[in-house]
Amino acid sequence: MADTITEKLQTIASNIRAKRLYRNYSQDYLGRKLNISQNAYSKLECGYTKVSFEKLLIIADVLNVDVAELLKMQDKLN
Repeated sequence: MADTITEKLQTIASNIRAKRLYRNYSQDYLGRKLNISQNAYSKLECGYTKVSFEKLLIIADVLNVDVAELLKMQDKLN
């Protein structure tokens, strides 16, 4: 189960990164919006730091997406 949770957290971090890149925003820009450093934001996006629900709401707002888009799990092909 822990592996599943880790995989889900990594997918959320990956979704955040993909949406940020789509918007052409820098990590520094998102970090400033979250009142954290670029380095702290990078750790969040790489999955080294867990994102809080409050920060997830702010990220969704800044990226102009629904929170569900960031939580969306990719279908796995077997």
